[in-house]
Amino acid sequence: MKNIAIIPARSGSKGLPDKNIKIFCGKPLLAWTIEAALKSGEFDEVMVSTDSERYREIALEYGAEVPFLRSEATSSDTASSWDAVREVISKYAGEGRYFDTFCMLQPTSPLRNAEDITGAYDIFKHNNATSVVSLCELEHSINICNRLPENKSLDGFYSSNISGRRQDADKYYRINGAIYIQTVEKLMQGANLYDEQSYAYIMDKANSVDIDDELDFISAEAIYNMTILKKNPDKNENAMLKKTF
Repeated sequence: MKNIAIIPARSGSKGLPDKNIKIFCGKPLLAWTIEAALKSGEFDEVMVSTDSERYREIALEYGAEVPFLRSEATSSDTASSWDAVREVISKYAGEGRYFDTFCMLQPTSPLRNAEDITGAYDIFKHNNATSVVSLCELEHSINICNRLPENKSLDGFYSSNISGRRQDADKYYRINGAIYIQTVEKLMQGANLYDEQSYAYIMDKANSVDIDDELDFISAEAIYNMTILKKNPDKNENAMLKKTF
């Protein structure tokens, strides 16, 4: 089975400009995903799909392949990451290079690691799946979530009759955006990613931060630094204090 990792890294971020190459804990954000993909050992090719020569240089520096830049059509604000993925598969096929699976790894999930990628592929292989998507447990019970009318009335928003201990509540999960694996055949057929042959890979919530804005970025750095500090408190305490203050 030949696998390709596709890391979509468009340069036109609006919420956090150039977030994909913003320095995160000492390295460009993009580098963390490249290194995790390479370390996993799951891929015949780790490539970055970008519209920027600057991003291309950074990707190459950290070991990814960037054989071409995105087309104008897949670089626009209206284009999706899936448009970019299909473009990548088609261009490789045009050069006579074919893959059985692709894995889309968004650079905005820097705490997703090589073990997560390997774990997702293990599920894919064990279940003879056509797709695997990463999820994490929902932070809060779905019982305390609801829509609001325009006047913001809480009438009927929440029923005390269904409240109870958090520990007793059913677990709910959300897609965390970190890992998407699918067969190339299903991708090019436009098949639904979520069907009877699709399976979940459950990630730790600490690894599931998806950076969309400045607050997410700060949160992810804090989680990373706390994780490192727990593993080696003596070595990292001074460095963390300097970064914090």
